[in-house]
Amino acid sequence: MKKEQARWIYKTMNEIRAFEEKVHKIFSDGKIPGFVHLYVGEEAVATGVMSQLEDNDYITSTHRGHGHAIAKGCDLNGMMAEIMGKKDGLGHGKGGSMHVAEIDKGMLGANGIVSGGFGLATGAGISIRNQGKENVAVCFFGDGAANEGNFHEGLNFASILNLPVIFVCENNQFGEGTTHRYASASETIAERAAAYNMPGVRVDGMDVVEVMEATKKAVKRAKKGEGPTLIECDTYRKYGHFEGDEQKVKSPDDRNANKNATEAFRKRAIKEKWLTANEAKKIEEAAKQAVEDAVAFADESELPDVESLYKDVFA
Repeated sequence: MKKEQARWIYKTMNEIRAFEEKVHKIFSDGKIPGFVHLYVGEEAVATGVMSQLEDNDYITSTHRGHGHAIAKGCDLNGMMAEIMGKKDGLGHGKGGSMHVAEIDKGMLGANGIVSGGFGLATGAGISIRNQGKENVAVCFFGDGAANEGNFHEGLNFASILNLPVIFVCENNQFGEGTTHRYASASETIAERAAAYNMPGVRVDGMDVVEVMEATKKAVKRAKKGEGPTLIECDTYRKYGHFEGDEQKVKSPDDRNANKNATEAFRKRAIKEKWLTANEAKKIEEAAKQAVEDAVAFADESELPDVESLYKDVFA
């Protein structure tokens, strides 16, 4: 791995973790209206996937979408302001945590509807094909969404049309409070790809390099016109389904419960001489400062005015 890429990976993973830990704190302080679903623990997935994407590639996200947005390059200040319901937010304070989007960055939106991203990503794939472009669309979804009808319709349609879409399942072992092994008749999500005539691979979602390598192959395949891929990332979320969830369904013995993907990459990067310990420390400090700056920006931003209710309304 080149040092520049390692720095970007470690910077991104730290920004995701620092951002989410701060959101965890300010939510408890009462600064955030509505729910938040934190991405802490899963940062290797978003970072590994996005390391292989370009600015003109598209992604669709989920209710647990902050990590995807950060890794795709969305503005931290605008994200924090949006989560806090302020008018300087990416959605002018009207979308909130579950609807973060920045179209110019290829982030087509987080989605409060479980499995809501399949149609959007497939539609983006059709747009890419019809315009003769060579970019790709990535659909992030959880293990719970894999049991929704949209999953099957999206994969089937993308395969029929041979679209440049990559479906990334973040299997954090729980669909809200229900375990994957209870809710799914198949042992893995990846094996379902066979029914739709596309490759299905299962990777360690706590290993950013493994996620990166799987995504690299999927992107190459899509850009060669060989169609979609399903990638299942075995991961784990540190916090509950939403902030305030007591997590009674979780156990310290859960698979991946005691792993920290960001710390694991730090150790590997130093061992492989991709980073020095001093460089890693500076990246960590810079990420925390960037998040503090985002909070200050959001604090200073005003709430949306009443007239804004009539703006950006299309239907």
